[in-house]
Amino acid sequence: MKPEDCTLYHSGLKGAEAFFGEMAEKWGVKEFVFTWEGRVPDRARNLIVLSEEELRRGDISMELVSRMMNRNYARPEKIRRVLQVIFHMVNKGYQVFIVGEILEDGNVKGGTGWAAQLAKLFNRPLHVFDQKQKSWFTWKEGSWVKEIPSISHSSFVGTGTRNLNDEGQKAIEELFRRSFSD
Repeated sequence: MKPEDCTLYHSGLKGAEAFFGEMAEKWGVKEFVFTWEGRVPDRARNLIVLSEEELRRGDISMELVSRMMNRNYARPEKIRRVLQVIFHMVNKGYQVFIVGEILEDGNVKGGTGWAAQLAKLFNRPLHVFDQKQKSWFTWKEGSWVKEIPSISHSSFVGTGTRNLNDEGQKAIEELFRRSFSD
């Protein structure tokens, strides 16, 4: 697959998403950043500002989200917009790459965990680089399996922690190199 035939979707937050965007630009991958009115992302290349109507298409019960992810949200209205944007990212990108941490219950830590849940629900190929374990994992048949992925679909999501460390950055760099080097 050629990088110019691929498209990356993310929301432009600092950390993993901004770095995925930098690598997309470096490799010549098209990039689109989702946001909402009034939110200025850290990386805003090919910005898509979602309308209130579009955001509502990605809406879900916070009670359901809390149950699926085994956590409670102290300020559900604040996270709601983030979850709505994540819906649009995963809906557009077929393959999902996340840099963060897989928790003991199998969920991915933070708001990024919703991208993982949606990828599972939408039956998307899902890969997580766990910064603590310093390894890639792929969701297969209901569990995490150690596996080094490549970008193998023309549309993909790059998301993850705002606290990207050197190992996470290296994992993203190597993902692009592995996927697009001749």
